[in-house]
Amino acid sequence: MNTSQATQSAQAALLLRERSRAFLTTRQDAVLDLSHALHADPELAYEEHRAARRIGDLVERAGFSVTRGAYGLPTAFSATAGSGDLVIGICAEYDALPGIGHACGHNVNGAASVAAALALAPLADELGITVKLLGTPAEESGGGKVDMLREGAFDDVAAAMMVHAAPSDSVGMSSLAISSWNVGYTGRAAHAAAMPERGVNAADAMMIAQVAIAAHRQQLRPGAVVSGIVTRGGEAANVIPARTEASYDCRAVTSEELAELQTRIRACFEAGALATGAELALEAVGNDYADLRQDFAMGRAYLAAARDLGRRVQDLDPTLRGGSTDMGNVSHLVPTIHPMIGYDCGDAIMHNPEFTRYGVTAQADRAVLDGGLAMAWTVIGLATDPEHRRSLLTRLAARAPRGAEHDAGARG
Repeated sequence: MNTSQATQSAQAALLLRERSRAFLTTRQDAVLDLSHALHADPELAYEEHRAARRIGDLVERAGFSVTRGAYGLPTAFSATAGSGDLVIGICAEYDALPGIGHACGHNVNGAASVAAALALAPLADELGITVKLLGTPAEESGGGKVDMLREGAFDDVAAAMMVHAAPSDSVGMSSLAISSWNVGYTGRAAHAAAMPERGVNAADAMMIAQVAIAAHRQQLRPGAVVSGIVTRGGEAANVIPARTEASYDCRAVTSEELAELQTRIRACFEAGALATGAELALEAVGNDYADLRQDFAMGRAYLAAARDLGRRVQDLDPTLRGGSTDMGNVSHLVPTIHPMIGYDCGDAIMHNPEFTRYGVTAQADRAVLDGGLAMAWTVIGLATDPEHRRSLLTRLAARAPRGAEHDAGARG
């Protein structure tokens, strides 16, 4: 592309940006009403029936073709507009946390994704794209995106994106791979004084496992975290406990390191059973989440778009790591971005009840609209730049067949 062509392309992209802004403006009241409705009516993982219905109804009225209960999940959906060969997957999250509602801001996340889809839909054919809004349940617990990956939701997607609520703006960071386990020991109850030798102490089994995990922490790789709570420790002080239960998380910098960590921590739990004679039951909870690998070129496009909207955005820093997200699994298959969209939260931190109440402020509403528009402008930049477009389509064509990579971060 020569200089004249590049200038014309840039000017055309600017005009498309302004048109997308105008399209979103006509529907911004509906988008903000959606954010507030999700906030007022929080639903937990895999139970987000009203949220999925609200979003599906809104985009269906805007002309999207909507498939509800998609990919084998009652609270997932797929909504498409356009028919271009460049398929853009925009992920909408809408699950809440037990007892504290949208303390992770998923009402903002989901509404911003809807805003992006609505801003792009009228331009889809002109841009040669298909806008694919994916309703992705259970990010907080279970990993709906991993379920959807296995069912082919992202097979045709050339680029995936979403924004996440936060106290400040950032193109993003990486995240830790995570697995969650429910652990149980079954022993044999006995009178703790009259006949302790007849008992098999399930509490001792749990204690030995915890001591083994604590001893192993010295050998953990940098960035690895093992955390857990005992949820059942026995019923009475004068009874040898016949049953103990715990919930544990293992996190690591990469999926490969997570598999290694799982092997070691599983051995710690097996040690408790071996030492006491109790029977161990170790059950995986939901899907493992892979580490997040953000696409640099897409991240730069988002950074430019967000800054053009007047937002103060920190650049991508892959050395920073946050919590864990099932968007990580998507990023192992599809070029992905997961920026943070900020608003004033006072001193509140995410996953705290105080954070919840900031999710429907004027600043949060601005984050919804700016996050949606920044994603839309990112897509316009990718679709109208021949090099970016060619790269995404080439990578899509070279992708391994379904099943080969969908279990990135699979349980070890």
